[in-house]
Amino acid sequence: MGVNIGVDTHKATLAFAAADDVGKLIETKQFSNDPVGHRKAADWIARFRPPRTIGIEGSGLFGAAFTWFLFERGEDVKEVPPGLTFRERNRKRSDGKSDPVDALAIARVVAREQHLPIPKRAGLMVDLKLLNTYREHLIRQRTRLANYAHRDLVILRPGYQRTVPSLRSMKNINQALALVQRDTSIRAELITERLQQILVLDTQVRQIEKRIAGMLESTQTSLTQLKGIGVFVAATILGEVGDVGRIRSRSAFASFSGTAPLKASSGKTSRHRMNRGGNRQLHRAIHTMAKTQSRVVPEAREFVARKMQEGKTYKEALRSLQRHLSNVVFRTLVEDAKRVQTMT
Repeated sequence: MGVNIGVDTHKATLAFAAADDVGKLIETKQFSNDPVGHRKAADWIARFRPPRTIGIEGSGLFGAAFTWFLFERGEDVKEVPPGLTFRERNRKRSDGKSDPVDALAIARVVAREQHLPIPKRAGLMVDLKLLNTYREHLIRQRTRLANYAHRDLVILRPGYQRTVPSLRSMKNINQALALVQRDTSIRAELITERLQQILVLDTQVRQIEKRIAGMLESTQTSLTQLKGIGVFVAATILGEVGDVGRIRSRSAFASFSGTAPLKASSGKTSRHRMNRGGNRQLHRAIHTMAKTQSRVVPEAREFVARKMQEGKTYKEALRSLQRHLSNVVFRTLVEDAKRVQTMT
């Protein structure tokens, strides 16, 4: 009989539970989530004779370092999706909610599920996500500075928009700087400081965008061939999905991306509402794709029009289009993964 070990990961701690093949609890432990705790946990795991399987929830986040530590020791490690843990825990509500209870639920999932994915270090995808997230952070910072500068320019130079229609281009920013060049007031000083920071941010964003474009090309993705998906939408999708092999079906992908509408029917009224769960960055990327296609792709326009003729609102029709495009994106990711694997 084998041993199944569940690991519930947190920033500071790792909770463990060992269970047999029928899900009976053997032992629970907790260790710190640091190099010392990792060594102690590995020694504790080694007490159980093979075959043993270790299931980790959060292997790409708080459990990432421990996951690769176990791989280096030759352990059989699986990734347990949070949804499976949630359903397993809800089967025994009387156990309550705690780290050991979660770890035992993970162990029982490992004992029951035969096809759990193997965690993979998708380094390029992680780097894409980091750079794309940093790019969005810089853009938000730029927008905030531009709003402050615009507010002060309206006060200091009323009507300045007639000569500087926006603060989006380098040319316009330099024109705005010229408007306050000889002004020694504090407000003019702050405007100058903010506009100069915007110029620095613009340079940083351009450099990061070049890196993202280069990295995206090296992934050999065909996402950018789909209407409505540009470089940065594709980077968002790849960064958030990582290894598509972890997602078992297009329905699971729709749940993961929050593009599967939820039923909200009552009486004779049959409708669906927006799914606010799932990965919101991925949902936003597919929403952008749907909005673009609904404007420029005849088939998508006809799809939305047909749904509205059936009695759906525009938003509901767009959500239906998102659900359809979710399947298209998932199929493209799977086909790309197979093609790259064949080439290697």
